[in-house]
Amino acid sequence: MKKYLIRLYILKYLEDQVIFERKMMGNDNLSIGALAKQVQCTVPTIRYYEEIGLLPHATRAANGRRYYGDADYKRLLFIKRCRDFGFPIEQVRNLVSLFENGDRACVEVRDLAQEHLNAVRTKIAEFRQLEVSLAAFVESCDAACCGGTAKDCTIIEDLSSTTSLSGTGCGGGASMGVPEDNPGFVSLKRG
Repeated sequence: MKKYLIRLYILKYLEDQVIFERKMMGNDNLSIGALAKQVQCTVPTIRYYEEIGLLPHATRAANGRRYYGDADYKRLLFIKRCRDFGFPIEQVRNLVSLFENGDRACVEVRDLAQEHLNAVRTKIAEFRQLEVSLAAFVESCDAACCGGTAKDCTIIEDLSSTTSLSGTGCGGGASMGVPEDNPGFVSLKRG
């Protein structure tokens, strides 16, 4: 009976320890894996953010394991949201600084967002130009060579052409027959 009570006492003690550890593993003592799971990112991403200084290095327990607190969780979540919106790392770094120093002017945050918005709009315009060029490729192929062999394909011919607009570079609409006043668009007239 005495052994039974001792075992019961030990089991109760272990059960209490598990409950205690689960409570402690809220957002105050998250392992790197648990933090990654809660924020929905990867462990290598967290390590990378630590390496580049976006996220402070984790507190290490006596066993060497990394543990993250609630402040780390909130900061990582903020960083992830910034990256989800496409902010580049340097802008994220500035936004994190503003996030953690709430006494700075809101206009600083707005200016960073406006700068990023301008960059996004520029990319959208470039994608629209690319869409027009790709549509012209497809239309040219449909009209001239679709159903033939690849060696006679107008798309292959135009992509392998060395004729290009000066200064437009890759993806800028280089092809034969592009007028100077029409930068960024492809004319697929066969010469």
